[in-house]
Amino acid sequence: MAAVKTPVWRSRALVEQVKRSQIYRDYEAAFRDTTGLPLNLRPIEAFDLPNRGDTKESPFCALMAQSNRSCAACLQMQKKIEEQAQLAPKTLKCFAGLCDSAVPVRVGEDLVAFLQTGQILLHKPTKEQFTKTTRQLMKWGTEVDLKKLEEAYFQTRVITRRQYESILRLLTIFAQHLAGLSNQLVVRQANIESPAMAKARVFIAEHQADELALGDVAAAVNMSAFYFCKTFKKATGLTFTDYLARVRVEKVKNLLLNPHKRVSEAGFEAGFQSLSQFNRVFRRLAGEPPSVYRERLHGAGEN
Repeated sequence: MAAVKTPVWRSRALVEQVKRSQIYRDYEAAFRDTTGLPLNLRPIEAFDLPNRGDTKESPFCALMAQSNRSCAACLQMQKKIEEQAQLAPKTLKCFAGLCDSAVPVRVGEDLVAFLQTGQILLHKPTKEQFTKTTRQLMKWGTEVDLKKLEEAYFQTRVITRRQYESILRLLTIFAQHLAGLSNQLVVRQANIESPAMAKARVFIAEHQADELALGDVAAAVNMSAFYFCKTFKKATGLTFTDYLARVRVEKVKNLLLNPHKRVSEAGFEAGFQSLSQFNRVFRRLAGEPPSVYRERLHGAGEN
């Protein structure tokens, strides 16, 4: 049976709350000190590089993240690992042979987040594997200092399969503790957020691709447009227009993980009504034009 996904906005809010808890901070510090590995709690559909800039980030992965094509390959793997780790821990190898693992945090049937670690090798690095990796990078046209890359690759942390399986069992136990904490936070939040506002968020998520107006959402929750506007701003801290824009921009980012998806197609599919509006809003919220964002992911942009 497939896991039931918590709405993305709720997962992100929940992860931020859990990260501030003492139990998470204590466990994270102990895990990092004991294993020397990175550990991150990630919301669902957070298709970014989870360990980017982390003090425990693999030097090899840090170099790969500086290249458009290799960065895109890593992002694609993050999407794949999330798809496969919804019910149980999953480990995948990247094109260079390094392992990443995700452990689901679930409250009942609801998938709420992932614990993620990795960037390790399960065997000693070899010249043969490094040569194979550099061939792939050359096919992509990746510009990288091969000497630095080789040094970083042979510095990659090596852990036996048995040790790594034990680490993942520890994370699975911790995920169960976090599930209990998450459930408490969900119940607490449910008591704070009105059913009408929760219904409004779900309605927006389900109709973001439509030409959605404030009045449509207000009617869906049986409120006047004026009262809904005030209530929604108080509940979310955002105006309806800004909230909808942010939902659509996140949808575009997700769609653009597909290297064959055109920027314009992603914009219209996410609900933007014109290219000028799409470009303006995306630049304001993401800090760069969508074409630049896509180019950074895949090494070639297309409007």
